[in-house]
Amino acid sequence: MGSIYITPEHEQLREQIARFIAREVEPHAQAWEDAGMTPREVLRKMGDAGLFGLMYSSAYGGAEADALTNLVFAEALSQSTFGGFIITVLVHTDMASPHLHHAGSAAQLDKYMPDVIAGRKITAVGITEPGAGSDVAGIKTTAKRDGDHWVINGTKLFITNGVHADLYFVAAKTTSARHGMSMFIVEKGTPGFTVGRALKKSGWLSSDTAELVFDNVRIPAANLLGEENKGFYSVMKNFQTERIALAAMAIGHCTQALKMTIDFVRQRQAFGGPLFDKQVVRQRLAMCDAKVQAARSFMYDCAWRVTQKQDVVQQVSMLKALTGELVNEVVQTCQQFHGGMGYMRETAIERLWRDARVLAIGGGATEVMLDEVAKRY
Repeated sequence: MGSIYITPEHEQLREQIARFIAREVEPHAQAWEDAGMTPREVLRKMGDAGLFGLMYSSAYGGAEADALTNLVFAEALSQSTFGGFIITVLVHTDMASPHLHHAGSAAQLDKYMPDVIAGRKITAVGITEPGAGSDVAGIKTTAKRDGDHWVINGTKLFITNGVHADLYFVAAKTTSARHGMSMFIVEKGTPGFTVGRALKKSGWLSSDTAELVFDNVRIPAANLLGEENKGFYSVMKNFQTERIALAAMAIGHCTQALKMTIDFVRQRQAFGGPLFDKQVVRQRLAMCDAKVQAARSFMYDCAWRVTQKQDVVQQVSMLKALTGELVNEVVQTCQQFHGGMGYMRETAIERLWRDARVLAIGGGATEVMLDEVAKRY
């Protein structure tokens, strides 16, 4: 599928990622599903290939690319049929490390960004808590200043890359005001900081997800990331990048599901001929394809608006709500046309069906996104 926004350089990036997925991911990722994580060695290979710093400064090994290039990366990555691998990468590139990129001091960038871009340090972001998901301002984790240190106490939940990350960007309340929070850099191994438990999910099986516990975790005052008490606004800003990446993941799942289903129904014989000869089958697939292509065009328009420095909160909220629901509609339709085989574990369509479900929940539930849209009318 072409786009007016795609350049020859974008196509080269897409082909590079397709080769990487075919060589390094698809043959091995079922074992990663069983293990509950994506090996850090494969992430290091992506860093070595220059894929972890597309939007970051060349001073640290980045490519200084724009939001459209970053979207091409996310969409190309999402042609993998293993959502756990995809989200492991996208959390590192589009959800966690942007906090460092946008708010890091010169000293923080010098210390951490080269390893982040090279894949030597994998990142996670700690915002969600047992009582605060889409309601970010409802977090209870606190950080209190104590001389030359901050002391963090609290619990985070559903943290992707939480078990095996090296570097965590953690939101904590620093005043009693509802939006009075700050972001902090916490390194693995800091005393008092532990993985409470690894979490078992319905889908995204090859991503590690954790509960994180902070018990009087003392970090240097220099680990404050960005302005004190302004962390809420940093989180909101970074959500735009995150939600475009999740939309790309949804569109990738849709295109893969449609491709494999069209191939399947052309071959599958039933009632004297291929399933594709049934009008209801081919028309439902055609309608799904139409919706996906329309959503994909909207997605690229949103990314282009980011390059133009436009306010895109309403459009990106629409996009996240639209694609999170659409991927469930499309993948379930495709699974239906696979019949009983579509319900068998370790088939790609069944895996896509499981992995698609969370895209209407994570990164901003559909209902929250629609409210963000409505508030801006």
